Amino acid sequence: MRIRVAQPDDAPAVVALRALVYPYLVRGVESTRKMIAEPPPEEGWTAFVAEVDAQVVGWVSAQRVGWTSTADVGDISLLHVHPEHRRRGIGTALLTAATGHLAPLGIHRLRTWAQPDALPFAHRHGFQSSREVRYSALDLDPAPASPEPPPGVRLRPIAELDPHLLYEADAASAVDEPGDVPVDSISYESWQYDVWDNLGLDKQASTAAEVDGQIAAFSLVKRDGERMWSDYTGTVPAYRGRGLARLVKTAALHRAAAGGVRVAYTSNDEANAPMLAINARLGYRPVAAQWSCLAELT
Repeated sequence: MRIRVAQPDDAPAVVALRALVYPYLVRGVESTRKMIAEPPPEEGWTAFVAEVDAQVVGWVSAQRVGWTSTADVGDISLLHVHPEHRRRGIGTALLTAATGHLAPLGIHRLRTWAQPDALPFAHRHGFQSSREVRYSALDLDPAPASPEPPPGVRLRPIAELDPHLLYEADAASAVDEPGDVPVDSISYESWQYDVWDNLGLDKQASTAAEVDGQIAAFSLVKRDGERMWSDYTGTVPAYRGRGLARLVKTAALHRAAAGGVRVAYTSNDEANAPMLAINARLGYRPVAAQWSCLAELT
């Protein structure tokens, strides 16, 4: 077993492994390759793979959380090992590599995620379960009908928008998003990397609602072939209570289906009752769960 820093050419193997362990996540080979080759700005991102007989059998990434006002928080993301290679110390070795990367960055609080059957592993390594996240899927055959916006509301693909205005709407809508730390300090550069310049972002399917010339709500679509991820659906606080989140998400799903997407996935914190209700009305079905887990790095 060998732990090493991930390389861009690992992308096909990394995506194949992720599809096996997390079939409900969507990130294609080229998007993964770019993430490894050109990591996110500002946040000290890195990733490690585990190899056995020159085959990638494990992955983890680690970075400083750069979109929150909470200081010194680090994420350890998607630590996973091929089912045939578990209980051999690979997960522990990947976790050690990730924490070893974060410690010199001044990180003192760690967050990771665990599927229910991985919670004992997380607990043994000092993590405590915090919040449950629901993963859901929606078949897009047949596609949702194209919604009719109410008077005064205009639906637009985000390809037509100034990205700075979409960033401002995203930042405003995310401030009260349920989570372990507030999403209240993302820079435009980090947002541009993660959202606007993401190779998987479908700017024709992703949809915004304009009211009086202002972006009031939006729903982002990231896709890989016939699969898509509803990356984030948000409404600026001043425009909530008008059904705009459901409107833009329905429109985005309709446009994605027209473009060849056959199944949509998304995730929501179990405390996010409004979005869970919207997804239920759209026909999403739960397919998996994960827990965020917190620990102190000493």
